[in-house]
Amino acid sequence: MSFEDITRILDTLEAKLVVLLCHHNADPDAICSAYAFRSLLKQKRPQIEIEISAAQGISRLSRHLLKCIPIEVRTQANVESADAFVLLDTNTIQQLDDLAEKIRTGKTPIIVIDHHAAHPETEKLATLCITNEEASSTCEIIYDFFKQTSTKLSENEAKVLFLGIAFDTRHFILANSSTLKNIAQLIDAGVNAQETLPLLSLPMDFSERVARLKSSRRARLFRINEWIVALSHVSAYQASAARALIDLGADVAAVSGQKNANIEVSLRATREFHKRTGIHLGKDVAKPLGEYIHGMGGGHSTAAGANGVGDSESSLKRCLLLLKEKMANQQ
Repeated sequence: MSFEDITRILDTLEAKLVVLLCHHNADPDAICSAYAFRSLLKQKRPQIEIEISAAQGISRLSRHLLKCIPIEVRTQANVESADAFVLLDTNTIQQLDDLAEKIRTGKTPIIVIDHHAAHPETEKLATLCITNEEASSTCEIIYDFFKQTSTKLSENEAKVLFLGIAFDTRHFILANSSTLKNIAQLIDAGVNAQETLPLLSLPMDFSERVARLKSSRRARLFRINEWIVALSHVSAYQASAARALIDLGADVAAVSGQKNANIEVSLRATREFHKRTGIHLGKDVAKPLGEYIHGMGGGHSTAAGANGVGDSESSLKRCLLLLKEKMANQQ
């Protein structure tokens, strides 16, 4: 699949308005890939109006980046007037929160661009899915579009792609050789790495620090074979809390958060756990967990999540059961 496949669909639709949609609490990879994709599409199809929107807003770090990079993100998506939707870094419709049902039941064509494992329901709904799990980030897929079309990068385009890749690879710790080659090319295109990387360093606010500490205090530890699994719950910052449990020594962490009937579970694992067990958190845990809580789940091999309805305790128990069953099947 290529960028030409996208423009072919938009040309057939004679699209006048394309809405780019990012997942709730959109992170820098989502926002930066949307900016770069909008810029490329605008160059190739200047007659098309393009809007960027994020379900329920963007992350604190993304808001910080908006001060330095001219990215306009709408809080209210122009759903009714859109001729096509492009989902970026969003592999499940459920991640669009309040927009999910409108997108699911509407007739507007959907294009998905993502580096996560494709979700079966999303594949059924989408006119086109461009997914690549080998890519470090959605920004890396968008950069490939620039190369496919021999389009020269502006300084801002190179900077946002650099930031998105740097964020999703944890400052290149998770980068492979292909990603590092792309980073070198972006630096050659004008990115000053020493000035740009600090934009991703944001002091942790009080609420996030409290959430991490509460999660650690509430953590219940389970041993499955040689692996330590930590389960916990906090009302916010579930992903950050899960990362903190991994940093403290857990091999796998699941942290849930509940608001009324809505439940959100963030999952994290070490690379060693994935490498030695072959368990993919997105496919093997988050996806079936999403179905269990009547929602959706997905993600990477070592970072995933699920959203739905239910209660915190049963969701965490399900996570543990899924992990036990998967590891039992490998013996």
